[in-house]
Amino acid sequence: MSIDVYVTATGAYLPLESVGNDEMEQVLGMVGGKPSKARRLVLRNNGIRQRHYAIDRVTGNAVMTNAQMAARAIEGLGTIGKVDSLSAATSRPDQLMPGHGVMVHGELGWPRLEVVSLAGICVAGIAAFKHAWLSVRSGEAQRSVAVASELASLGLHARNFDAEYKNNELELEGRPELAFEKDFLRWMLSDGAGAVLLESAPRDTLSLRVDWIELSSAAHELPVCMYSGAEKNEDGSLSGWQHFSTQDWATRSVFSVKQDVRLLNEHVVRSTLTEPLRALIDKRGLRQRRIDWFLPHMSSNYFAHPIELSLAELELDIPRERWFTNLAEKGNTGSASPFIMLDELFRSGRIQRGDTLLMFVPESGRFSSGFVFMEAV
Repeated sequence: MSIDVYVTATGAYLPLESVGNDEMEQVLGMVGGKPSKARRLVLRNNGIRQRHYAIDRVTGNAVMTNAQMAARAIEGLGTIGKVDSLSAATSRPDQLMPGHGVMVHGELGWPRLEVVSLAGICVAGIAAFKHAWLSVRSGEAQRSVAVASELASLGLHARNFDAEYKNNELELEGRPELAFEKDFLRWMLSDGAGAVLLESAPRDTLSLRVDWIELSSAAHELPVCMYSGAEKNEDGSLSGWQHFSTQDWATRSVFSVKQDVRLLNEHVVRSTLTEPLRALIDKRGLRQRRIDWFLPHMSSNYFAHPIELSLAELELDIPRERWFTNLAEKGNTGSASPFIMLDELFRSGRIQRGDTLLMFVPESGRFSSGFVFMEAV
């Protein structure tokens, strides 16, 4: 017999003071000492006005680790008692080994417990959420924490691209599209962490009963779109970082985050929202439930209208006034974004007893998605 599971507390952490659009290049630096040609265009489309970076504005050095940010978000949950299971997700951990989760555990200094590390991109956070939910739902844990964190800024700093720029300056000047797949994401991603506490009983204050969590992947039909630590071949396959020399790592910016924007625009809404949500509408009876809050994780405000059209196509009645997003003020923090978004809404006082929440989290890595359905009690 499964057990009802409740989100009883949320936490978020955003490092240092917020950074406005006109300050970004002061913090991240200019590749080759030249202003980015893509920055203004990307910012105009993504709608982000403020974001946070865990790097010093003067030195460009990190002021904390990814694991430390995750621990700060968990501390934001407040006094929570003994935790039985910790699920930690990130796209870019501080190290290849050991796993991110045990590093977060070490920062927390908690007693011995189950720790799981989840990898991937944005959906990694929802995978951590699901593991924590299943731990409580199965009776294996009474209290479980899921956390997602991203320290993107270290990889976005101009110094990471200097070797490639110097090695290939003339080609980059003549064919700027070669640089766009990397430069594009420098103005899209930022740092932050968020966490949820899941328990087998609600608290006297606001709690969210988590009714279901669904994950799906379209990797069987679509190639890689967003990647790091690899180079994409002409046939669409990837060659991982271990296939390159240490010199290539620098001159080809192998570890930079790259995205095929054309592939993204063509497929992301269909493959991560329309098709999986069409199946869920029938499976979960969504048309019979009023959805009071729709929480879409959007990498860019550019996708708001396509998402709206998709919902209309599916005849799912969720008008824009019932959407909640904090992309403009908190930035795109990847796997941490859904947690940071939920934390702000949870603490806002706007959720009423009986309200339902549908969270949608797409990922363009190889086109995956996650959906979470909750009801306020």
